[in-house]
Formats: sequence, C-alpha cells, structure tokens
Amino acid sequence: MESWMPFFVIVTSVAIVLQAIILVALFIQLRRTAARVEETISDLNTRLTPIISRLQILVEDVSPRISGLVADASELTRLARGQAQKLDRILTETMERLRLQLIHVDQILTGAMETIEEAGSRMRDTVWGPVVKASAMIRGIQSGLEFLRAARGRRHSVEQPSEQQDEGMFI
Repeated sequence: MESWMPFFVIVTSVAIVLQAIILVALFIQLRRTAARVEETISDLNTRLTPIISRLQILVEDVSPRISGLVADASELTRLARGQAQKLDRILTETMERLRLQLIHVDQILTGAMETIEEAGSRMRDTVWGPVVKASAMIRGIQSGLEFLRAARGRRHSVEQPSEQQDEGMFI
C-alpha cells in the first residue's frame, strides 16, 4: 500500500495544477470579456448620448405644446357639455310647449266636435222632425184618398160588369 501513496499524491498534484491552469485561463478570458463589455458600453454610450440629449430637447420642446393641447381639449369638452345641456333644456322646453299645444288643440277639436254633434241633433230635431211629421201626414192623406177612391170604385163596380172590374185590379 505504501507504493500507491506517492502515485495518488502525484495524481492529486497534477489535478491541482491542472485546475490552477484552468482557473488562470478563465480569469484571463474573463478579463478580455470584461474589457470588450466596457468597450461596447463606452461605444454605446457615445452613440446614445447625443440621441438621448436630442430626445430630451424634443420632449422639453413638445411638452408645453402637449400641455396646451390637453388644456384645449379639456376646454372643448367643457364647452361641448355646456352646449349639450343647453340643447337638452331647449328641447325639453319645446317638447313641453308642444305637448301643451297638442292638449289645447285636442280640447278645441273636442269642443268643435261636440258643437257639431249638438248642431246635428238640433237639426235632426228641428228639420227632420217636421219633415217626418209632414211625411206621415202626407201618407195619411194618401191613404185616405186611396180609401175614398176605393170606396168610389166599389160603387162603380156594382154598376159595371165584372170583366171591367178585373181589368181595374190589374192596373
């Protein structure tokens, strides 16, 4: 067993040296990468700084205009709301007046229809009543005259032959 011990010590030593070499290589590579990152950041910083400054100037220039636009939009909204409320009041008042006028027209038409109906009733009573009575009287007179003619006709029929009497009935 003693012979194996130097062998494991040598293998362990080689492994430690190999790890140290790998760590040194990683450190060197990490420094190169860090240098590249710093170089890229500085290059990006030199490129973005003018763009950011222009953008900041543009925002400072446009900011009052945007504030003005928002204020104008707010004022327009307020005015539009006021006009809409006025229009609503006007339309409500107009509709109420129209409703009252329609009620008034309805009352006038109802009164006129009642007056016409009453006039028709009076006309029926004053004109048609006497006309019906006169018509009834004329019919009564006609019936009376027919009765008298019939009575006179019977007297003549007694004197005339029955053939002539039959002909008189057909006429």
